[in-house]
Amino acid sequence: MDIFRPEQWHDFFIMVGGGAAALAGLVFVAMSINLGIITRDPTHKNRAIGTLTGFTAVFMICAFVLIGGQNHKAIGIEWLGVSVIATYIYIRGYIRAIRIGRSSVGLRIGRLIFGTVCYVTQVIGSSLFIFGHIAGLYIASIAMVVSFASLISGAWLLIVGIHEVQLKVK
Repeated sequence: MDIFRPEQWHDFFIMVGGGAAALAGLVFVAMSINLGIITRDPTHKNRAIGTLTGFTAVFMICAFVLIGGQNHKAIGIEWLGVSVIATYIYIRGYIRAIRIGRSSVGLRIGRLIFGTVCYVTQVIGSSLFIFGHIAGLYIASIAMVVSFASLISGAWLLIVGIHEVQLKVK
């Protein structure tokens, strides 16, 4: 017997996945408008990559969960794979931004820890889910929703950083 009950989670994953897709689109448009500034500053470039990757990861996880006929193991493996990749991209980009970045906007260790904890908690939750613990689904889902705070604030910091560059140019 499978522990996953898709009918109980359908609306949650539709809502979260739709929100992630919408926000990814907005971030993409903002990035496109300010592409020159973003590509010249390692902090902005890595923050843009991390933010877009985070929203895309949430969308992908929600899309995978909504594929019919899957059991908890398949969903857990998909979630684990996406979360591991997103965690790597986030940590690598943040460390690169700290090491070679020019913008100091939002480059704080607390942000790195918060974002990393959100991703690692999804990794832990999805692993638990693979092994048949329904609590893992709740843990990973809550971590995914909480990660929106990090992603949205990262998008805001990107916009603020770009604005600072534009003020210096004027």
